[in-house]
Amino acid sequence: MEVIAPMEPVISDRIPEGSRWITQVKWDGVRVLTYAQTASSVRLFNRHGRERTLQYPELLDVRSYCLQTPVILDGEVIALGPNGTPDFHEVMRRDGVRRPERVSGLLKTVPIAYMVFDMLFWQGEWITTWPLWKRQELLRSVLSPHPTVHYVESEADGTALFFAMKEKKMEGVVAKHLDSPYRVGQKHEDWRKVKIYRDATAVIGGFTVDNAGVPNALVLGLYDAQGSFGLIGQVGPGKFNRTEWSDLIQRLRDSVSPVCPFARRPRIQRVTWVAPTVTVKVIYRELTREGLLRQPTLQALSTAAVTTCTWDSEGLTSN
Repeated sequence: MEVIAPMEPVISDRIPEGSRWITQVKWDGVRVLTYAQTASSVRLFNRHGRERTLQYPELLDVRSYCLQTPVILDGEVIALGPNGTPDFHEVMRRDGVRRPERVSGLLKTVPIAYMVFDMLFWQGEWITTWPLWKRQELLRSVLSPHPTVHYVESEADGTALFFAMKEKKMEGVVAKHLDSPYRVGQKHEDWRKVKIYRDATAVIGGFTVDNAGVPNALVLGLYDAQGSFGLIGQVGPGKFNRTEWSDLIQRLRDSVSPVCPFARRPRIQRVTWVAPTVTVKVIYRELTREGLLRQPTLQALSTAAVTTCTWDSEGLTSN
């Protein structure tokens, strides 16, 4: 089976209307595609084509939740935070594991759920040209009840779902046209993401310290089309606990640089510059007129490559 880049939604500021549109919850997790050649040959890959088979062993017994193989499923792996809603910081604790011996311990402390919303390959045939409604009918019929794997339901009233998710402080919704094919590796307006909180994947260019010399914020930036690195703001520890924050700062200390990495040196006091090699995910309310993040919160370390942290036609590149 060929490992492909998934279809992505475009960012929109409104829910589309019409009987041929359905709306689904935008899960704040990690995009994972399941490639099951046989019941005993299952591999998992994220949206960047990086393998995640080690990180999520709960999904490897594909016949426990899917009636037949071969199959390729598309969905989002999530982990719940203390308030019972999907928490990107928590799921990244699982996604960031690199040593097999650590996985078993995290199975209980960070349980995950796999929210499946599409099917791309079935019984030896690519079905990406099928309309969404037909793919979803097939997907619903082949998924079995399972405590970890769930079929993502759709709602006809997208506006009602959006406000329900807003009340629950969820990330947003994705509206999809029922007649849309699955466009491999493309963003397309047949899928539209309407966010409650905006998010971005940014590069760390430095960190600041308080009057006592204790690190208290990261200095973040993005690249423009010409490759120039520009400031988008500062963010504190956010969802990082004391140990995680300390580990991140130590990692940054290993890449301290005497040279400011930003094209225009920001006017920031008590800052230590670092080589721009580490990426993080943040959420924020909006951008200021100066292009800085308003009310940002640090969510987690990211696996995104530095070169992908850019401005695009929609604003900030999302994770």
